[in-house]
Amino acid sequence: MQWYEITIYTTEEATEAISDYLHQLGAGGVSIEESGSLSRPRDTSLGQWYERPLNDIPEGEAEMKAYFSEEGADIEAVLEQVRNFVHTLPKYGLDPGKETISWRKVDEEDWANGWKQYYKPVRISNRLTVKPTWEEYEASPGEIVIELDPGMAFGTGTHPTTSLCLRTLERYIQPGDDVIDVGTGSGILAIAAGLLGARRVLALDLDPVAVSSTRENVCLNGLSQITVMESDLLSILDQVDRSELGVELPVQLVVSNILAEIIVTFVQDVYAVLKEGGLFIASGIITAKEQLVVDRLQEVGFRVEARHEEEDWVALVARKP
Repeated sequence: MQWYEITIYTTEEATEAISDYLHQLGAGGVSIEESGSLSRPRDTSLGQWYERPLNDIPEGEAEMKAYFSEEGADIEAVLEQVRNFVHTLPKYGLDPGKETISWRKVDEEDWANGWKQYYKPVRISNRLTVKPTWEEYEASPGEIVIELDPGMAFGTGTHPTTSLCLRTLERYIQPGDDVIDVGTGSGILAIAAGLLGARRVLALDLDPVAVSSTRENVCLNGLSQITVMESDLLSILDQVDRSELGVELPVQLVVSNILAEIIVTFVQDVYAVLKEGGLFIASGIITAKEQLVVDRLQEVGFRVEARHEEEDWVALVARKP
């Protein structure tokens, strides 16, 4: 089978929004390669390691590739939709960069496996390492290894928002906590929570492909305490019997690594599902949108206790009094 490969040159800050839109358009896979520059300042406050390979992509920029089946896609229509979406990003405070878009035809084998050569074990912190299933890796004593097959469209731990959220989660989670992961994607945060000692974890995502991917990754890591369900944010909590959720409501911790504009829409629901003293870890927030999220958190009644930043991204830690 042949596929249309669309290449988009943009900025690192715009990749998550564009990736989400490409997935909505029906992309069979999305890959992202960001700048490999090691000269830029790095936040090491949480003990993180950086082992990303060098490349020739300018600092702050990114190269995205999306794949659409030749049988089901009108390439000209898809290109027009992508161009229009990228052009609107400044309205949301995101810099689209060059906005250069091109395409070509490729064989399925070329894209389905070729990207894997760039995905190697990544040391996220002194304790956490994310390892693709096809790579050999020998863990050191006390090291927690997350086995992951992310598929083509989900987080691998290398993007600043994911690695930042993982380190923040590691810092604040307590053994025995019940945790809800909203917008789980590949399940990486839910799996990390389970490996870090969570009693029960509920992983939620609106995308059925993400739900399937998460279930597979949960099995890869041998975790029985994680329940994976399809849900539009936290809406599932009002639609099923609580015994089906796995976690005991209210919970001690909610974590979410999605866009700021989405976070602000369900802050009230997070507040309602947390115990008194419970924590909400919100990541995926571009610095330009940080105040928007802080204002909403405080409006609902949260107390923002900490912020952690990497490059242009922020993770906020808010407590329910």
